[in-house]
Formats: sequence, structure tokens, C-alpha cells
Amino acid sequence: MAYVYLFAAIIFEVIATGALKSAEGFTRPVPTLVVLVGYGAAFYLLSLTLRSLEIGVAYAIWCGVGIVLVAAIGAIFYGETIDLAAVTGFGLIIAGVAVLAFFSDSSLG
Repeated sequence: MAYVYLFAAIIFEVIATGALKSAEGFTRPVPTLVVLVGYGAAFYLLSLTLRSLEIGVAYAIWCGVGIVLVAAIGAIFYGETIDLAAVTGFGLIIAGVAVLAFFSDSSLG
């Protein structure tokens, strides 16, 4: 169940971070509400994850996957460019997350 909570935490965090740019310094009410609710839900779900997973592993997976998904949102919704170096870096992040999630004894808590 820990990975279900972690996946949900990542989704809420990515939605909140995507809305953060649209909130324009918290001057737009709807995106600001999405940010606040999204981060609140993300941290709550991450706290549930920490009942079973070690904090270092859970946080590394949360951040790593979140980085890649937020970059994708930036490219899709905000027209930000992702060059070959960025794609390579994202690939390395995902590889690191995969090693932690599937091969590390620490990921079992």
C-alpha cells in the first residue's frame, strides 16, 4: 500500500507544482487553491508512505519522479524546451529511482 500512497503523493505534488506557475505569486485564486490543496494532499500521502518505507528512499522516489513529470508539464503546457542534456539527466534520475525502488533493501522499510 505504501507505493500506492507514494504514487498518489507524486501526482498531487506534480499537479500543485504545475499550478504554482499559473498562480502568479498567489495572485490568482483558483490556481492558488490548487497549489495549497495539492501540496497538502501530497505531504499527507507522503507521511502515510513513511509508515512503511524509509524516508530517504521514499523522498528520492517522490522527488525523482516528480522532477521528470514537472518538466513534462513545463514542456507541454508552458512551451518550455527540453534539450538532449536534460533528457539524459531525466533518464539518469529515472534509472536511479528504479534502482532504489526495485533493487535496494532499503526500499522495503
